Amino acid sequence: MKANMNQHELLALAHSAMDNAYVPYSNFRVGAAIETESGEVFSGCNVENASYPEGTCAEAGAISSMVRAGESKIRHIYVMGMGDELVTPCGGCRQRIREFATAETEIHICSPDGVRKTFLMNDLLPFSFGPDNLAV
Repeated sequence: MKANMNQHELLALAHSAMDNAYVPYSNFRVGAAIETESGEVFSGCNVENASYPEGTCAEAGAISSMVRAGESKIRHIYVMGMGDELVTPCGGCRQRIREFATAETEIHICSPDGVRKTFLMNDLLPFSFGPDNLAV
């Protein structure tokens, strides 16, 4: 996808992904947009199925697209959802993000109005287990 988008464009991409979520059971839409270290961008939305709650999170979809394109380092990820509370990544997605993050990776928690809060990876998932733990 288009490289080197600005924050406004990344928010619009996350919003578009959120709008296209397939959520017939929860009706809770989430969209995600990733910018990689090389400047490429990818998006994803949550997708539910009849064996609810077994489904795919927006972050997982965006990460899958990123990996499929041969990218492996997340610079920024924008996660967009609705409601009064912050829509932060679930525990599984925090670990998925961690797999492709650095200490400087920014996780932007958004609503359609913009970024509500930004976390660094280590703030969102402190003392995490990651690829470096498996280095021999």
